[in-house]
Amino acid sequence: MHLIWTLIIGAVIGAIAGAITSRGASMGWVANIVAGLIGSWLGEMVLGSWGPSLAGMALFPSIIGAIIVVLVVSWLLTKMGND
Repeated sequence: MHLIWTLIIGAVIGAIAGAITSRGASMGWVANIVAGLIGSWLGEMVLGSWGPSLAGMALFPSIIGAIIVVLVVSWLLTKMGND
């Protein structure tokens, strides 16, 4: 059950990051989950685990990390599309 809860929270974090950056409109649920989970890991590694937590993920650092992941992936896809 913890895995399902983690995937749901990861999807929500990825969706929030996509909405904040306005680059997540075309992202599907799988991309939201991946962005949320990687963003959570990145955010907690860089910023620590402060603030409220759900499913073992600190929300604020996770959202900030997911925003960074969405922006970097979006930038890379744009660069690859222009070459």
